[in-house]
Amino acid sequence: MDISTFWHIIDTAQASSGQGKPFDQALTDHLATCTQQDILEYQERFGEVHAALYRWDVWAAAYLIAGGCSDDGFIDFRAGLIAQGRGWYQRAAVSPDSVAGHPAVADAPNHSRGGPLFYELVNYAAHEAFERVTGDKDGFYDACARYRGSRGHSDPSPADMGEDFDFDDAQQMRRRLPRLSALYLRNSSA
Repeated sequence: MDISTFWHIIDTAQASSGQGKPFDQALTDHLATCTQQDILEYQERFGEVHAALYRWDVWAAAYLIAGGCSDDGFIDFRAGLIAQGRGWYQRAAVSPDSVAGHPAVADAPNHSRGGPLFYELVNYAAHEAFERVTGDKDGFYDACARYRGSRGHSDPSPADMGEDFDFDDAQQMRRRLPRLSALYLRNSSA
């Protein structure tokens, strides 16, 4: 599956979601209409775009938006950025500070921390669709490993996360993420 097809699946799920049907359900429903092979290919692409955001600057953005961010929270944040579609994903990949312009973030004082940008269930859409298609509750991750192995792919090497920095240092956060800091560090005197 090429990257355009991957983003087409995300767009299709976005178009199918809304009133009473959350994005993760629309994504699972769409993937469940695909073949087992297509689901595994989708999951491979999902893993790639998800891993590409595994960087300190992106994590810092999540940290500001949520008022702290654990490992699991960062997994969900990256899934949430993917769920926003290619445009928001690419903006965040180029400049994590650009997420300050997202409607769920721009209105920071009037929304709950995190909102749709922390979307855990998106991480499991392919697994749930695979289960629907195959009837196998436990075989998804083994099937993914076999698929990667059949393509000669091993487990990815650790990502280069870029320069590490202290998320609790307000001065550094203002320098690195000025727009997000303006929204979330207003009451900080540091």
